[in-house]
Amino acid sequence: MSLFTRSSPSPDTDDTDGAPGMGGTDGTSAPSTAEPSAAPTAGPAADTSASDASVAGAPAAPGRPSRRWRRYRAAFREKHPRAARAWSWGVTALAAALVFFALFMPGKAEYFEARQFLRIPVEPILAAALLLVLPRRPRLAGAVVIGLGLAVLVVVKALDIGFNQFLGRGFNVVLDWGLLDDAESYVRDTLGGAGARAAVSGLVALVLLLFAVMALAVVRLTNLLVRDRERATKGVVVAGTVWITCAALGLTPLDDTAVASRSTIGFVQDRWGRVQETLRDEAAFAEEVKKDRFADVPADRLLTGLRGKDVTIAFIESYGRAALQDPAVAPGVKGALDEEGKALAEAGFAARSGWLTSATYGGSSWLGHSTFLTGLWIDNQSRYRTVTAGDRLTLPGAFAKTDAWRTVGVVPGVRYNWPEGHFYGFDKVYDSRDVGYRGPKFSWSTMPDQYALTAFERLEAAKKRDKPLMAEIILTSSHQPWAPLPKMVGWDEVGDGSVYRAVEKAGKDPADVFTDPVEVKEEYGKSVQYSLHSLLQYLERYGDKNSVLVFLGDHQPMARVSGDGASHDVPVTIVAHDPKVLDRIDDWGWSDGLRPGADAPVWRMDSFRDRFLTAYGEEPKAAGTPAP
Repeated sequence: MSLFTRSSPSPDTDDTDGAPGMGGTDGTSAPSTAEPSAAPTAGPAADTSASDASVAGAPAAPGRPSRRWRRYRAAFREKHPRAARAWSWGVTALAAALVFFALFMPGKAEYFEARQFLRIPVEPILAAALLLVLPRRPRLAGAVVIGLGLAVLVVVKALDIGFNQFLGRGFNVVLDWGLLDDAESYVRDTLGGAGARAAVSGLVALVLLLFAVMALAVVRLTNLLVRDRERATKGVVVAGTVWITCAALGLTPLDDTAVASRSTIGFVQDRWGRVQETLRDEAAFAEEVKKDRFADVPADRLLTGLRGKDVTIAFIESYGRAALQDPAVAPGVKGALDEEGKALAEAGFAARSGWLTSATYGGSSWLGHSTFLTGLWIDNQSRYRTVTAGDRLTLPGAFAKTDAWRTVGVVPGVRYNWPEGHFYGFDKVYDSRDVGYRGPKFSWSTMPDQYALTAFERLEAAKKRDKPLMAEIILTSSHQPWAPLPKMVGWDEVGDGSVYRAVEKAGKDPADVFTDPVEVKEEYGKSVQYSLHSLLQYLERYGDKNSVLVFLGDHQPMARVSGDGASHDVPVTIVAHDPKVLDRIDDWGWSDGLRPGADAPVWRMDSFRDRFLTAYGEEPKAAGTPAP
């Protein structure tokens, strides 16, 4: 039965409201003993007959049950009074529970605690006071609006939970709606097309049901209030007095949780403040983009310390501080770095490592990429659109400006046209459609990192050129949900990727891994190890005395792996065969080797571009102090 159901057949008057959900004090009426010819005032059943007669031949009033339905309920109450009473009070209790849940629902999964719901909210007291003084039609409209508002509140808080779980931050009501498309794509990659369609359809249906049920719940509670205005008014006054007293005394009997709550008002105020702050921030950022201390540096003064070198910038998906410091993950990752570091040292390479604080966390990798390459703090989609629509000098763009390198982007995670390639300054971009891969996908990742690197070697690095090569390569095998995972194969066995079919088939189910808090960390660690082995073995196998590699993580893994409140720090490393390349960054204070030490400096990721261009080029004439 709907929450919109009346619990007595009272006539539709403004005093009793007559709207669905109203009834006697116990929610039912006693069985009638009047004769069929009795006057309409003989009992509730007669009232129903009179009410039905008054609307004979006319449609039911908006928000009221049909005549046939009212007759059925009246008959049911007469035949089963106890069941009707229990049902009516149960539905009313459910309506109240839904309203209070919406008011107290937290925005983080870890805050679902009993004390969160054992408080006195001020919002329903204020709403009840308002609804009691409104006439019938405005009151019904107000109840519906309040119900819809509570449904919006639940949706936004649910999005907060998801964003906090995956991205380590709440949902931005101005900027983040576009990310829902990426969430749907991620679900499709994890559950398959049919599973994703079912999940999205079910979610849409659930949201629509939430809006309808929440509106009906508030209407029912409102009708219960106005049936006895005097008693309801006294109750509102008492509740208000108790709330004011608890607030004035600052009562916090449950682990410093205040009894008197105004959390919903505070939530709305906070979100409105964030909206205003976001709009101001976007305007300020548009001005910041126009200022670039390297924009006017002549081409012959850019990157002079790397002339003649083949330079590769590689991003490793989700390679964050947790990979090197979490006890459940770090041993395997450190072992991989030590193993490959030893092999590279024997081949004549050396490395320096430090930390960068990424502009994103848990996802939205392109924000980390663009922050690193543009020297601007790009932590939301609006900033990304703003900067990529302009002509900011990027690191690949600086190489291209000199006309001393061929610039190439390898982006296997891109499956459609990518206009940002022109913004970054690439002469050529290879996406997932351009590298000849004939193997299976590995969950979100379109191809294993080892294949992407061999394709780069085949399509670009191994060819004779008039210029050295500058490449940006995005490695995606360590993208969540970290199942199934690829494995290293012989470099001469990679071929067109068909060899990976057996590997993918033998892999683990992503749903099983993602829901297991222990296994998800283990598989994350294995995915990072695979990416590191692929990249560093590629350098050892195909690199030479002119090779320079810069590799880093784009962001930390999601909170399920890195932990609640984890930093946004990621490792960054420069590897070179020529010692003069590393001599230029002696003053950076980075740690020797492929692993940054605990005392290695931590810089914001947007500071790297200027530091790099300064170290390997010439300081702009009008330069100020170095970026922090």
